[in-house]
Amino acid sequence: MIIEKNDEITLSEENGRVFIAINNDGYNLKKFDELTRKHTRLKVSNFLALKKALENKSHDPIEIGSWIESMELVISADKMEAFLTIYESQNYIQENLAEIHTNIQKVLQEQRITYGHKPIDLLTVKTGKTYIVAKGLPPQKGEDAKVTYLNQAEKKPLVKDDGKADFFDMNFIVEIKEGSWLGEKTPPQKGVEGINIFGETVPAELGDDVPLKYDMKSAYEVEEGGKTVLRSKTKGVIGEVNGVLSVQKHLVIDGDVGLETGNLTFDGSIQVKGTVMAGYSVIASGDVSIEGKEGVNAAELIKSTEGDVFIKGGIFGRSVTKVEAHKNIYIKHANECTLEAKENIYIGFYTLGSTIAANQIFLDERKGKIIGGKMMAINSITAAYSGNSLERKTELIVQGIDRKILTENAKVKAEEMIKLQEEMPKLSDQISHFKQLNNTMTVQQIAAYEQTKQKYNQLQVEVKEIDAEIQRILKMLRQTSSYHIHITKEANAGTIIQIGYKSSVLSSATKGKFKIENGELNV
Repeated sequence: MIIEKNDEITLSEENGRVFIAINNDGYNLKKFDELTRKHTRLKVSNFLALKKALENKSHDPIEIGSWIESMELVISADKMEAFLTIYESQNYIQENLAEIHTNIQKVLQEQRITYGHKPIDLLTVKTGKTYIVAKGLPPQKGEDAKVTYLNQAEKKPLVKDDGKADFFDMNFIVEIKEGSWLGEKTPPQKGVEGINIFGETVPAELGDDVPLKYDMKSAYEVEEGGKTVLRSKTKGVIGEVNGVLSVQKHLVIDGDVGLETGNLTFDGSIQVKGTVMAGYSVIASGDVSIEGKEGVNAAELIKSTEGDVFIKGGIFGRSVTKVEAHKNIYIKHANECTLEAKENIYIGFYTLGSTIAANQIFLDERKGKIIGGKMMAINSITAAYSGNSLERKTELIVQGIDRKILTENAKVKAEEMIKLQEEMPKLSDQISHFKQLNNTMTVQQIAAYEQTKQKYNQLQVEVKEIDAEIQRILKMLRQTSSYHIHITKEANAGTIIQIGYKSSVLSSATKGKFKIENGELNV
């Protein structure tokens, strides 16, 4: 087939191969470039042969490339789309619209594409540009499983004023009965099937499953009405340990902790409806609630190793009392005591001569007072007043975080957790082996079995604790809030304001949000 023939060249095609013969010595590469714009189906693949033909003015046909198809159809790997590229020139397309349209339908038919045809506007189509000519209906993934849990007590302090007296009140502990509903999971749903361009059904993905996170020692799953329902194995209080819902043992002391009870150490939550007497201690793994209106007077230690501490009536510590919480502390007032929390400390009215350390320290913005003592927070301190008119030394320190050290700590913890996790499957295999022996175990084997179980359970606890610490560090690293000390009413002279390594002693009363600006403390 002759593609182009004139006084200068002969361009021909044979079995898809394109040849050129030079008839005139004046023919050059620039003229050939103009020729390719006219014949858009010409694909030059042998540029060296073309160059030699032009330089040597060869009269014999020389192969320089190929004559590609009028159009090309490509089908996506998932069979959901078909792409068409037309290689004819713009003029040819406009002059042969009916032919091009017929050829498109023919190509689709040959490929058995029956669904989702998408017409293209041939009046605006561009040579060599790819267009979608068929598109399937994608399947719709099913809804993910939905999990809901019993709401825990909203541990949010409320400072109220009834015109007569101020008081600090909270709904701190939610008690539940055996068999109580703790939560439920609606299973993942089926999706809607799709159709590919060949008219074939495309199966839909089931929605993602979401596990119910709970302590298997205190709760169990049961199927009810097409849902997985979580119920309590025992009575107690709802709690959360390392992100896992649990029903904790609940010890209620109707009166005071003192001579009759002795010091209390309990694996669960403790609710003291009276007070903790001078010199006595309360230590619990869960939440600790001291509900007597008179508060705590010179108690030695009140501590929660995994939860929060709430003291309704405040503390008169006499420089003896110490309160520690793995999470938060909620207290009416703090007088000559030490408070330490890994998360936040909320104080209703005032602190006097106390040492307090937490991630954030909050006093009431309208009338909360910090008088004397030392406040140490990682992120922020908020109060209405600091110091007093006698210029009592009051230290307010926001330390900030060292991201490099925290990141390194998280890496070390992660490596430690991986080592423990690698050890757990070995212990699990040993436990399974012992179980296969059933009632044939010797005394020594029974002892080894119990020791292995104990070690395995201990590793589980350690992994959860390390993971919780890693998550706490990551949470701190994600925080973007600026480090600040906010005194809303009056910061008296004698107040020491420190952010990071920058500090200043106030010489006169002021107020505001103190922070680092342009590298300096804005006091």
